[in-house]
Formats: sequence, structure tokens, C-alpha cells
Amino acid sequence: MNNVLALAGIVIKEMYRRKDFYVLFVMTALISLVLGSVRFFNDEQIVRFLKDICLHLIWLSTLVIAITTSARQIPAERESRTIFPLLAKPVSRWELIAGKFFGCWLACGIALFVFYSFFALLSASHEHTWPHLVFYQALWLHWVLLAVVVGMGLLGSVVLAAPSSTTTISFIAVLGILFAGGHLNGVAANMRGISAGLVYGVYYCIPHLEWYHDARELAIHGWGGIPWLYVAGATLYGALYTGFLLGLTWLLFRRKTLML
Repeated sequence: MNNVLALAGIVIKEMYRRKDFYVLFVMTALISLVLGSVRFFNDEQIVRFLKDICLHLIWLSTLVIAITTSARQIPAERESRTIFPLLAKPVSRWELIAGKFFGCWLACGIALFVFYSFFALLSASHEHTWPHLVFYQALWLHWVLLAVVVGMGLLGSVVLAAPSSTTTISFIAVLGILFAGGHLNGVAANMRGISAGLVYGVYYCIPHLEWYHDARELAIHGWGGIPWLYVAGATLYGALYTGFLLGLTWLLFRRKTLML
């Protein structure tokens, strides 16, 4: 566990040495503050529109951080040849994968906390009240979703040699699931034969990230909290899928030959 935590600490420090987080946070803050400075007769719908735009920017920014950070982990270690002294020490390949995952996930969690703190202050300044329980539940479910996204990025970093390829494919996969994943069963219902079976198979195999995205709508409108049983179920689902992705990543990485 000490090896895993040490590797995770290195990943966190690496993220804060890079400019990705700072640039994305400043852009999100500036766009949200500019939109928030506009007044349209204090219409309540405008406040919700502002919250919607801010949360969309937060989702996009955190997805960028999660995918780009996880996609470059293994290729960067191979390119700089630091992976060889790491594995030469008493660090197994599983510990390396676990350390990279926890580092990326915790770094995303810290970035997520900063983004959501800004969102809470922005909402409170316009609505004169602190966010409701559903806001904190949406924050937690968002972090669970990022665990799955980081797992996908690490898997791609082992399969593909170039971080750019992993980043592109991961973005296409994540955005495709968010916008179309929940509709595949409806598409399959209107199909027949093998094609319907294939679409159903894709529907039941992909991680349904859109479930976590739905909590964003509740946070925007400040509706009642999500039943804790549903939160626990979504957390368990995310943990199981993340574990599957990490196990597959380890199996592929264990069989991978690392050349000097």
C-alpha cells in the first residue's frame, strides 16, 4: 500500500505542475462570471441557465482533466524510461496500475472540489442560499463517474502507444455514452435479427455514465435529494465497473513486453 500511495502522490504533484487545471478553471470562472453579471429582470430562469452553463463547463473541464491525465501515465513512463527503475524496485505491475489510478482519481477529486466550491459560491451569490443536499450527492456521483473515466483512460494507455490516440478515443467513447448510451435500447427495440441483438449487447455492456449525468439536472433546479439507496447503487455500479477496467488493464499490462 505504501508503494501505491507513493505513486499516487507523484501523479497528483505532476498534475499541479501542469497548466491544464489552472487554464480550465480560469476559463470556467471567467465565462460563468461574465454570464452572471448580466441582468434580465432578475428572472429565476436566468439563474438556472447560469447554473446549467457553469455545470456544463465543469463537466467538460473535469472530463478533459481525467482523460488527459490518465491517458499519458503509462506512455510517459515508457518514453522517459522511468518505468524500468520503478518495476526493478519492489513495485509490481499491479501496484503501478493501482497507484496511477488512485493518483489520477484523487487529483480529479481535488479539482472537482475546487470547481464545485466555485459553483456553490456562484449559486449562493445569486440565490442567497447555500446548495441543497442534492448538490453534494451530485458532487459525489460526479467523482464516481470520473473513476470509470480514469479506468478507461488507463486501459487505453496500455493498449495504445500514443496518448493522443487514447485521449481521442476516450473522448469519443465518453461523449457517445453520455449522449446516446441511454437510447440504444430504444433503437434496438425497432430493429430485428442479429443487429438488434448486437445493439442490445452494446447497451448492456457499456458503462451507463448518463445515469450520473442526470444528477446534474437535480442540482441545477435544487430539487429534493436523491434516495440514498440509489446513490449507494450507483456507487457500487461505478466501483464494479472501475474494478473490471483496472483488472483488464492489469491483465494486458502484465503480458505486455517493455522494450528498452
